[in-house]
Amino acid sequence: MKVKGVNLGNWLVLEKWMSPALFEGTTAEDEYYLPTQLSREVYEARIKVHRSEYITERDFGRIKAMGMEAVRIPVPYFIFGDREPFIGCIGELDKAFNWAEKYGLRILIDLHTAPDSQNGFDNGGICGVCKWSQEPEEVEFELSVLERLAKRYGTREGLWGIEVINEPVLEDMWECANVPERYPAVDTKKAEGSRGNTVEFIRQFYLDAYDRLRKFLPEEKYVVIHDAFHLKMWKDFMREDKYKNVVLDTHQYLTVAEMMGCGQTVEDYEAFIEKWGEDIAEMQQYFPVVCGEWCLANSVAIGYDTKGGQTVLNGVVNDSEQAVDEERRKEIYNKLAKAQLAAWEKGSGYFYWSYKLLIDTVNEKEWRGWDCWDFGRCVDFGWFPPEEAMADKTN
Repeated sequence: MKVKGVNLGNWLVLEKWMSPALFEGTTAEDEYYLPTQLSREVYEARIKVHRSEYITERDFGRIKAMGMEAVRIPVPYFIFGDREPFIGCIGELDKAFNWAEKYGLRILIDLHTAPDSQNGFDNGGICGVCKWSQEPEEVEFELSVLERLAKRYGTREGLWGIEVINEPVLEDMWECANVPERYPAVDTKKAEGSRGNTVEFIRQFYLDAYDRLRKFLPEEKYVVIHDAFHLKMWKDFMREDKYKNVVLDTHQYLTVAEMMGCGQTVEDYEAFIEKWGEDIAEMQQYFPVVCGEWCLANSVAIGYDTKGGQTVLNGVVNDSEQAVDEERRKEIYNKLAKAQLAAWEKGSGYFYWSYKLLIDTVNEKEWRGWDCWDFGRCVDFGWFPPEEAMADKTN
């Protein structure tokens, strides 16, 4: 099993930095607070227009033409439209399956958010809050969403698998990433009691999720679990015969590597990537391992220290007048693309983050360099080597 794909980030789960215009006229930093600052009519119109325009059938055709075989689609816990004031998006996912099947692509449904959040990140739906695992009724709600997704799509030809939850943080990562400071909570009372999830809770949730999914999910479809930022922690997990086709998802970003002490030189990046490859090869003996999120972004090519991948929205501003020479930038990206693709090859494949984003990197200096997060632009500019994208396609 090898998979080569791209994420459809910021389509059904919003991330402000990927499309700042959606949040105009508000101080909201995440999806939770956006509807609290807009009238129902304006909120509904913005969301519906965004969803209908951001990803269309044409995009599925282009993704296939760029050599990809699959898409990972982040979906919110309110996908079925049963959590006011949020607007469900099951209709969009239905369309995505029709498009995927038309163009010969497969879909990994990624349950990306949870009520009161599993990580406190902006992409977890609400900044600075991480209490979901402490709320049994919300844990049950999340399991019910997985079960309903499996029931609806389990036998669809276009389904590759279902990821039970994206990026749950453990207690050490909550401290290490300094989540409350990096993603400040709007309502400190709501954030009270927030902390990283325990290992015991996440392991049990994965076991429960597997059982609930397999009620409707044929054995050949994959159940995907995230490594909770501890790739090598799962060697003793799901070893019993009953667990079939479980995939371990790891997310590896060079900007995060910088935050963890990786030096800001191409050589340092290559050494770090080589270590990723070794760890993936080691874990591939236990599970098929996919790198479900990665990209080319790094401070050297972007031209300034991004402080672990932070943007102007976090107050990190590009104050360097000297943009990196375009030829040099391309050379860096090509080298790092090849190194990372070689590392993922030691596992079972990858999904690039992300297919597209809506920021003006030409006219707005503070976003200069951020177009490397946009897979379409990476291919267009030759940063992601076309021979790599179009290389041998094996399923």
